[in-house]
Amino acid sequence: MSEIIETEVLVIGAGIAGAGVAAALADTHRVIVLERESQPGYHSTGRSAAIFIPNYGNDVIRGLNRASAPMFHNRDTGFFPEPLLTLRGSLTVADENSVEVCEKFIRNGIGVESISIDSAISMVPILSRDYVKAAAYQPDAQDIDVNALHQGWLRKASTLGVQLFTNTEVTSAKRVAGGWIVETPEKVFSAGIVINATGAWADLTAAMFGVKPLGLTPLRRSIAVLPAPEGHDTRNWPLVDDINEAWYLKPDGGRMFVSPADEIPVEPHDAYVDDMILAEGLYRFEQAVTVPVNRVERSWAGLRTFAPDRTPVAGFDATVDGFFWLAGQGGYGIQTAPALSALAAALIRGRAPDPTVEPLLSLLSPARFT
Repeated sequence: MSEIIETEVLVIGAGIAGAGVAAALADTHRVIVLERESQPGYHSTGRSAAIFIPNYGNDVIRGLNRASAPMFHNRDTGFFPEPLLTLRGSLTVADENSVEVCEKFIRNGIGVESISIDSAISMVPILSRDYVKAAAYQPDAQDIDVNALHQGWLRKASTLGVQLFTNTEVTSAKRVAGGWIVETPEKVFSAGIVINATGAWADLTAAMFGVKPLGLTPLRRSIAVLPAPEGHDTRNWPLVDDINEAWYLKPDGGRMFVSPADEIPVEPHDAYVDDMILAEGLYRFEQAVTVPVNRVERSWAGLRTFAPDRTPVAGFDATVDGFFWLAGQGGYGIQTAPALSALAAALIRGRAPDPTVEPLLSLLSPARFT
C-alpha cells in the first residue's frame, strides 16, 4: 500500500461546493480536497450561467439565498478583488394561456413587480407583442461571477494550507476506527470526516463508502450562444424567462445565452447537448420574439442534480459516522453556496449555525430521507 496521507477532513469534489466548504473549514481543520478531473469546477460549476435572484426556489432555497447575500455584498476583497455581483434584473413573461400563472407569481413572490407589456418590450425590444400578455420584473436580480467566486475560495483554501489533488479519483473506501481510509489509483488518504461534494456523482460516491444513496437525480440542461440581433445592444437587457420555464434568455457581453430550460434525467457523465432538445427549445424561444434564430455560435450542456424534494442536502449521514453530505444543490448551487459552505463548516465544527439558517437544518438534513 502507498504511504497514507493523513488529514482531518477529506473533501471529495472541487466544484463550488467543495471549494466553498474547504475555504470555510481550513482555519480550524486540516483539509485535503480530491478532484477526479484535471481542473476544479470542470462540470456543473464551470458551465453555470448563474444569477442571484432572492425570490428563486422553494422556501428553503429562499432562506439560503437570504443567508448568502451578505457574503456576496460584503466580500473579502483579499480573495475576491472584483465584485461578485453585477446588477441585471429579471423579467418574466407569459403568453395568453399563462396570465393567471404570472399573476399568482406576482402575488406570492418577494420583490416581484407587475409591469406593463409596453415596459417589458422597452426592456427587451425583440419580445413579440403577440406573445407577451403579462409580465413581472425582479429589479434586484444580479449576475454572479462564478469563476471569481470559485477561484477566490480556492485561493483562500490554498492560503490556509488546504491541499488540492487533481486527477485523483476515489476508487475505494473503508471505515476504520476513528475515520476512513480512502484509496485512489496513486495515493491513499486517511481522514476522520469525508465530505461528499461530488455533484451528479454524489449517490455513486456514497455507495462506495457503504452509505445508502438518497435518490439524487442529475438533470441535463442545455444552452445555446446566439449573436445579438442586428441593430440591438443586449448588454443591459435583463434576464428573460417564460413563466412556464419553457425557455430563458440571459445576455452575456454582446451575445445571448438561450436555454430550452430542459431537465432531462441522465446518468452522471460529461454532459453534452442533445441537438433535438436544443432545437425544440430554440423554436419555443422564437415564438416569443420578433427575430429568427439564424445562427448558433456554440452550445454546451451541464448537469443540475436534485434531491427528490428539490432541496439541497447538507449534514452528516443518519446511519454512517463521519460521512457528510453536501449535494443536491440543483439549479441553486452557486447562489446558495456561501450559506451552505458556512452551514457545513459549523456542523463539522460542532457549532451552532447562523441563526438565519438554523431553522432550515431538518429540511436540509439527509436524515429526512430515512
